[in-house]
Amino acid sequence: MNQEEKAKRLKQLDDLQYQVTQEKGTERPFDNEFWDNNQPGIYVDIVSGKPLFSSLDQYDAGCGWPSFTKPIDPLEVLEKRDLSHGMIRTEVRSVDADSHLGHIFPDGPRASGGMRYCINSAALRFIPKDALEKEGYGEYLPFFV
Repeated sequence: MNQEEKAKRLKQLDDLQYQVTQEKGTERPFDNEFWDNNQPGIYVDIVSGKPLFSSLDQYDAGCGWPSFTKPIDPLEVLEKRDLSHGMIRTEVRSVDADSHLGHIFPDGPRASGGMRYCINSAALRFIPKDALEKEGYGEYLPFFV
């Protein structure tokens, strides 16, 4: 994604989406769009549109944010050490748009590798399974057969 395209897409974000993705903000737990979403589909970066997470890897971690055991493609997310707020955490960013997505913690389900990708809804756009083809993400339909 080039800088001109990114600038155009950033102008389309609402205040919360901009604060989360560009200023490392965090939305309120249990008061965000996808924390309890149960529909099949994929989540894409709100800025670049790159596929990041699948509902097949989503689970209720009880934290109030969408939680996933893994990204669709590990090469599309970047992990960075985050020492803010007096804590040692690992920040998760999208590679293409460099959007702040959330954080990763080692307290996820053991059967799925033990990781919890705790992601802000405001950093994501959800594409329901039934809209994947129409939205240009048809290659992900076989995941949901």
